[in-house]
Amino acid sequence: MCKRLFIPVLIFLAFNVSAATVDTVSIYSKAMNKEFKCVVIKPLMIGFGNPPVRLPVVYVLHGYGGWYSNWIIRVPDLIRYADEYKLMIVCPDGGVSSWYFDSPIDSTMKYETYISKEVPEYIDAHYPTIKDRKGRAITGLSMGGHGGLFLAFRHADIFGACGSMSGGVDLNYSRNKYDIMKRIGDTIQFAGNWKKYIVSTVIENYPKDSLAITFDCGTEDFYYEANHKLHEKMLKLKIPHDYTERPGKHDWAYWRNSIQYHLLFFRNYFDKMNPVQ
Repeated sequence: MCKRLFIPVLIFLAFNVSAATVDTVSIYSKAMNKEFKCVVIKPLMIGFGNPPVRLPVVYVLHGYGGWYSNWIIRVPDLIRYADEYKLMIVCPDGGVSSWYFDSPIDSTMKYETYISKEVPEYIDAHYPTIKDRKGRAITGLSMGGHGGLFLAFRHADIFGACGSMSGGVDLNYSRNKYDIMKRIGDTIQFAGNWKKYIVSTVIENYPKDSLAITFDCGTEDFYYEANHKLHEKMLKLKIPHDYTERPGKHDWAYWRNSIQYHLLFFRNYFDKMNPVQ
């Protein structure tokens, strides 16, 4: 199925030479001693100007069971959005079920380090980016929605804006599913991890560098209650954020729609933080 879905992307690129272009690069992780592939979507304007125009970057994370090309296969319109919003879109590989943790019980799983440090370092070294937190945003769907908020709050020196689409923002809603216990341990012996590694707890340590935050969830989604409660908790903690509920399930029909709102939110943030860009 995935191969058939990828064919329209190739056709789109072949007949739209004026559109953004897509690179597939390999990024080595020193933390995990492995190399992972990554999709980089570059707007048409990249490389223009002398010196070249430096662009902001949105890191978009996949969900449980996904992989680096998941987003570009399912949402080929990302190519058009990169041009429309004049930004780069980077889709790294977060493993099948990493939950974007540096696992406290499995030393081979260092995806927090990889996504928050090693991938941005590579992108900044190989592309004309805005090399500052004010030029970086991170978001994702489901497991990647958890990752978008979790990583941004813990690494606000790297990311200035963050988001989540249908995010698994409270792991207690999926205790016995999706390999979460393989990453942070069971709820008895490793009870402390079930507070330390949950977005709904992480937000209590609001970073000194303010974050631009947007997240949303479909009203028919099994993570709806967790997201609504996260919104209410942010209100109580007086954490500025945008939160949206709209009809939708935990599926690609919802995420294809949601990603457009996230990119617009981030574009507005970048314009505010980088007015000369």
